[in-house]
Amino acid sequence: MVDVTAKDVTSRQATAEAWVRMQPETLSLITEGKHKKGDVFAVARIAGIQAAKKTSELIPLCHPLMLSSVKVDLSAVPDMSSVRIRAVCKLAGQTGVEMEALTAVTVAALTLYDMCKAVDKGMVIESARLLDKQGGKSGHWMAP
Repeated sequence: MVDVTAKDVTSRQATAEAWVRMQPETLSLITEGKHKKGDVFAVARIAGIQAAKKTSELIPLCHPLMLSSVKVDLSAVPDMSSVRIRAVCKLAGQTGVEMEALTAVTVAALTLYDMCKAVDKGMVIESARLLDKQGGKSGHWMAP
């Protein structure tokens, strides 16, 4: 792991997103609460939060972090027959939280896929990316 001992503790935040494209009927099952496995968004949200907290166990050389906030939101985008997943992770620390935000959206997307694969095997997880990071020496960065 990179030695961050000499780095200042600063307020840090990262925002990431991922998309899951699916059949319109699958999206309707989810949004109308008719999926036989229950509330897909709620389960995926919790999975994303848990994943952010366990990022250092999943990614080699990633620092274990004391996250102060993890928010994962899923929203249906009917005109694109997709679900947008967005995560915001925050802490006061010596290293950034980009990997935690990316892990949160990715695992939330995988959970949504797992819950819905019986009704839609053609779903596509796409465009997992960092949208924004703040704090630390490099300051504020936003995706173009």
